This record gives sequence, C-alpha cells and structure tokens, in this order.
Amino acid sequence: MTPLFPGLTEPPADHPALRFGERSLTYAQLAAAAGALTGRIGEATRVAVWATPTMETAVAVVAALLAGVPAVPLNPKSGEKELGHILSDSAPDLVLTAPDDQLPAPVRDLPRLDIDVHGTGPVPGDHADESDPALIVYTSGTTGPPKGAVIPRRAIASTLDALADAWQWTGDDVLVHGLPLFHVHGLVLGTLGPLRRGGSVRHLGRFSTQGVARELNAGATMLFGVPTMYHRIAEAVTGDPELVKALTGARLLVSGSAALPVHDHGRIATATGRRVIERYGMTETLMNTSVRADGEARPGTVGVPLPGVELRLVEEDGSEVTAYDGETVGEIQVRGPNLFTEYLNRPDATAAAFTADGWFRTGDMAVRDPDGYVRIVGRKATDLIKSGGYKIGAGEIENALLEHPGVREAAVTGEPDADLGERIVAWIVPAEPDSPPSLEELADHVAKRLAPHKRPRVVHHLDALPRNDMGKIMKRALPHD
Repeated sequence: MTPLFPGLTEPPADHPALRFGERSLTYAQLAAAAGALTGRIGEATRVAVWATPTMETAVAVVAALLAGVPAVPLNPKSGEKELGHILSDSAPDLVLTAPDDQLPAPVRDLPRLDIDVHGTGPVPGDHADESDPALIVYTSGTTGPPKGAVIPRRAIASTLDALADAWQWTGDDVLVHGLPLFHVHGLVLGTLGPLRRGGSVRHLGRFSTQGVARELNAGATMLFGVPTMYHRIAEAVTGDPELVKALTGARLLVSGSAALPVHDHGRIATATGRRVIERYGMTETLMNTSVRADGEARPGTVGVPLPGVELRLVEEDGSEVTAYDGETVGEIQVRGPNLFTEYLNRPDATAAAFTADGWFRTGDMAVRDPDGYVRIVGRKATDLIKSGGYKIGAGEIENALLEHPGVREAAVTGEPDADLGERIVAWIVPAEPDSPPSLEELADHVAKRLAPHKRPRVVHHLDALPRNDMGKIMKRALPHD
C-alpha cells in the first residue's frame, strides 16, 4: 500500500507542510516531530487527540497514522457528559494534547502525552493494511448518543486521491482554512489532504475574512470553508478590495458541510467573477460527489460522483429512481472504498445503515439533473416535507427565502396539517427586526420563484437560528410549540 504521506519520506524536505499563525513546520520537521511522537505512543491500541485548531493536533494525528494506531479526535467544546460517553465507548489508552491544554474531568482520567512539535525521531515504516482503522470520528448524535464511525486508511486515501482528480489538486497548492480539526472537513480534507499531495496548509486558527484575504494574497491557492464562513465573505466582499483581489486570484474556492445558499453564491460571483464549488460527504462516507475544477460550477448542486464512488437515488419502497429530471426526489445511497467500516460497538446500527448489497443509506434526499449533477434537498428526517401529495425538499425553499431582501437567515420545516398532511413552516431571521416581512409577502415571493404548493403556510421570526460547530442549522433545536 502507498504510504498515506509520501512527502514525509521523500524530498524536498524543506518544503512547507504546516503553518498555524506564526508557527510552521517543513516536511522534514513534521516527519521528525511525528516520528518522535510515534516512539512515545508505544504499544497503545487507540489514542484520543484533544483536537484544538493547533499545530499539536496535526502532528498528533499524523503520528498516530504513522504508528498505525487509530486516533479519536475529541471536540474541545463538547460537554463532560458527551466526552465521558466517547471515552468509555472508544476506550483510548492515552490522550495526546498540547503541553498547555487544561483538560476537563473525563479526559483528565486518561494518561496524558504532551506533544512536542520540535521533537526529533525516525519516521517508522508504514506497515498498516489499507483496511486497518485510521480514525474513529463521532457523529453529532442528533438521534441519541454520538456513534463512533470507524474510518479505515483506505477511505482516507481513496477520498483524497479522488478529490485530487476532481480538483486538479497538486503539491504546488497552498490551502488556507479556519476549520475545526475534530471533524472530517478540517482534519481529513483540510490537513491530511495537503499532506498527502505534498502541498502546504495554512490554518487561520480562527476564521476571519481579513485572514482569508491576507493568506490568499500571500500565495495560497485554495480556500475551504463552511457556508457560515462564505456568508461572512459574501457580506464583506463588496466593501473590501483586498478580499476581492484575494478571491479573484484563488485557484479554487470550496464550500462544504452544509448547502451554501444560492444567494451567497451570487453575491461572491458578482463581486469577484469567481464561483464557489460545493462537494458532498459525511463522516461515514468521507466525500461522495463534487463539482469538478474543470466542470460547470452550478450553484445549488454538489456536482457529480467522485471517481470510485457509486451513487444512486432510492424511493421509499427501495426501488431505484431512474428519472434524472431535476425534480424526482430520492434518498442518496452510496457504495465505494470511501465508506467507513462500522459504528464502534454498535453492530445493530451498522447493519441498519447498509442495504443487503452493501449500499450505505445516507438519509440525505436529492434530485439529479439529466447530466448527472446532484442537488441535495435536505435530510430525510428533518428536511423532506410531504404536503398535498408532493415531496418537497426544504433546501430549495430556504434558498428562495434567502433571495428576499428582508430575510437574513432562513430554515424550513414541516408540521402536521389535517388537510395537507404537512404544512411548510418558515423560520426566519429578519434583516430588519423592527419590520419583518409578512407571511403573505414571503408566501407570494416563494410561489413566484418555485411553485404555489411550495409556499410557506406559517412564518416564525427569530433573533438567530441554532447552529452547531460546523455552522449547520440544528432544526431539532428550533422552538417548536
């Protein structure tokens, strides 16, 4: 098997690998620091990583992968109950952490290994099998305690190589982002991705539009972000010439982890002439689809299946959707080397997640255009609304609402209705809190853009929408009656 990080053992050793703020490591320095840490990990069978957005986290995960020891990234913002569950479920032998980190009670009970980013040691030979577990990443736990998705080395390699094909990603690219490192987006794509290519990553520590402008104008070629970040960029770009210059000069702007509203796509494109491209993945599947660098950047879509990934849409009765008409909604199911192997200690949940012939049930609903482009319309559990005999995706209504000048943020749900089955409910943050748009105004706005049956029947006004660490709207946390 090809090593996950060929650049650690091949020249040029002085090529920049990681930069976090003012701190940086070349490939030679990263190899030495990770090599020293692998020697200290010893005979551990599993390690936790206190995954702050720092150099230490990157070195720790690289070291664990080099040692062939599965790493469990811990979200530093998790509460003690959730941390306790993750640690009892994954049973790591020790926790890797930056020397100055103050750990909460459940984590303090583990043997602690402080990371020295200036350590020196030999890089061990890569003897791990491609099916061996590399990471155990815990899902958000919206329907119960978080589940540990066991991600094999094969999945990391295949996803990163497929993205290299789709995005023409090479060792000459310099990636900038400010994503958290306990999640697939920031850790696998945003940190391991550049290292697999032999390129560089510059982590902002904390996202800011000023940081994005500074790094892109100083030679970075790619930007990864979540919709919340691109929304801030869209808000700032019209009044910031340095940001316009930075985005215009970037090779690739990529958004993920949730749908980027079409309205924000448009504002960025109008100001810079550049299109943000989207991709689609999950903790359990890593990446499934993407708009290609050499393809059409079509706002509102997540592109086409990546090399090696099989994707189909399925009706509620299990039959495959055959109409690529941009309208027929089905659940996305995927199959390929990018998939996780199991939920740790949860054979029941693992079995329920797969069909008999090995397709993973994503729970995401989508339509496909005639040329194969995939458009996500929402989660099966929270975003598929059955109203008046129609299956309606919340996402397209949210996009329509965001085009209204009186709407700053929007979420759409369904609630029981004796006549329609479900009625469409809009939750909006008004642009002007003292004069929010009326139900009639918003219903008419949506009906003209989509279809009359997709108009909201109820509107709630909020000060803010509840969001998680990745900027996703948490619809289950909306204040339902």
